[in-house]
Amino acid sequence: MKNIVIEYGTLIISTFVVVWILSFITRKTLDYFIKKNSALLFSHPTNFIFLKNSTNFIFYSIGLFWIFTKIPYFQSLGTALFASAGILAAVIGFASQKAFANIVGGIFILIFKPFKIGDVIELSNQRRGVVEEITLRHTVIRDYEYKRIVIPNSAISEETIINSSITDEKIRKHIEFGIAYDADIKLAEKIIYDEIVNHPNFIDQRTSEEIEDNVSAVPIKLVSWSDSSIVLRAFVWSENIEKAIDLHWDVLRTIKDKFDSHNIEIPFPHRTIVFKDKKIGLDK
Repeated sequence: MKNIVIEYGTLIISTFVVVWILSFITRKTLDYFIKKNSALLFSHPTNFIFLKNSTNFIFYSIGLFWIFTKIPYFQSLGTALFASAGILAAVIGFASQKAFANIVGGIFILIFKPFKIGDVIELSNQRRGVVEEITLRHTVIRDYEYKRIVIPNSAISEETIINSSITDEKIRKHIEFGIAYDADIKLAEKIIYDEIVNHPNFIDQRTSEEIEDNVSAVPIKLVSWSDSSIVLRAFVWSENIEKAIDLHWDVLRTIKDKFDSHNIEIPFPHRTIVFKDKKIGLDK
């Protein structure tokens, strides 16, 4: 009995050592290949990194299969399990449903490419960030506070994804401004236009024909009459979502300063509360 334990224990340990060495060598080889082929990495980073993250799973699965085939006890156990394959399938299917769903989800992400590493995506509940990593189990997104959001692939496969980088990173940002009803609309539009076109993150997306026709580089439209203000919306182009957000924040401040200096009011709702006196008589 002691010899059997030593024999099979040695087999198990040696198998996992070999698996670890093979996995380590494969990952290092992939790292070397990726560094030597930076152009391929740039064009297909998701494929390489997904393959690298999958090596451990593949090699350890092969190692476990090897152990099952070499140890008689596991062989007989396997025979018994196959004899009750229906029950086994039900148990494994129930216990591993989410695990397999994550793996399938990861493979589908790799094949259909709804996003790739480096893309800026937005999910439900305002979760937005840059895709950092895609593994067999999960996807890692870095948000703009540099927190990492780890989402199982099965969950992300069911999400509606807004991808700001899927074909072109350029983005058109809508920036709204509320001004008083008695404000000079043309002056407000000129201030908004000047501040936006002079921002370094602004890009002019007009075609040559539109420039010849004097189409505005920053279309500004009156989009609504609210309870206390007239709402103007500027349509602004920038190179990517990060630069568009910076542009948005910057012009909100500079336009507020210009509005103040030109006496253009930015209104806010006012509420008047009237307390009505009520005489209460008490009969004794």
